[in-house]
Amino acid sequence: MNKIALTTIVLFLLMVGQVAAQMASTKKHADEAYWEVVSKRAEKIVKDLNIQDEAKFARVRDLIAQQYYDLNGIHDGTKAAKEQLKKQIQDKEAATAKIEKNQKKADKDLAKLHKLYLKNLSKELNDEQIEGVKNGMTYGVLPITYGGYQEMIPHLTQEEKQQIYDWLVEARDHAMDAGSSDEKHGWFGKYKGRINNYLSARGYDLKTLSKEWEERVREAKKK
Repeated sequence: MNKIALTTIVLFLLMVGQVAAQMASTKKHADEAYWEVVSKRAEKIVKDLNIQDEAKFARVRDLIAQQYYDLNGIHDGTKAAKEQLKKQIQDKEAATAKIEKNQKKADKDLAKLHKLYLKNLSKELNDEQIEGVKNGMTYGVLPITYGGYQEMIPHLTQEEKQQIYDWLVEARDHAMDAGSSDEKHGWFGKYKGRINNYLSARGYDLKTLSKEWEERVREAKKK
């Protein structure tokens, strides 16, 4: 095969990849403005995953963006239903019961969506990259918090480290499906409370340890 023919084939393959990427990103959505927002958000996450193939980059970006879009649909639908039920049902207890039932359905929908999302990501990414997506969707709170506990308490046992990590993973799973930044941080706050109670019960004086850690950080900055 001569060089001209080879060059032509390479250019053709590159063009096919670019077209595929463009087609993947031109799917119509009812709220195109929000789709554009979540696409940009997803692209920032994918840029940290070291994906060289353009078509794969676009597929992963759109998977993440679609997840954001679908999550928003569930949360907005649940909020709208809640407001409507409050207006339609005068009896407060009856309204609360209906709202709780509706929320349980939404929670089931979120769980199904979460499972399917991870399944689809696993078709495109390795475990390390999926971790990157999870942390990207939750502002990197897990590694920051996990590292913080280890810096604050350098003598944590392996069992304690594992328990802290496992709870932070649970928090991240919930935070991934949350409908706002405040709700995402709220999940981590809830689990940090659980972690702190666990450590206190094991004899750690967190107030003193926190002050000592802050002092170490200040001293390190002086060097």
